[in-house]
Amino acid sequence: MFTLGYIWSCGVFPYKACRSCRGQGIFRSAIFGAIRLCRRCDGTGRVLRFGRRLYNRWTRVRRAIRADRQRDRRDDHR
Repeated sequence: MFTLGYIWSCGVFPYKACRSCRGQGIFRSAIFGAIRLCRRCDGTGRVLRFGRRLYNRWTRVRRAIRADRQRDRRDDHR
């Protein structure tokens, strides 16, 4: 039940607040207090959730496998 809820939430809410900047998108330097864009989220304040990254990778691999199969079928018919 928990897993289904997590899968649903990754589909509906794929991003979460960045831990480095706490969702603000900026980072303050410790020495002089200079403001910079957060490196982790590139200043957006959001990062892709772990479950969504897994889903995206799985989808990419599945599409590549299907494309290879279709290419092999086309080559066999020639």
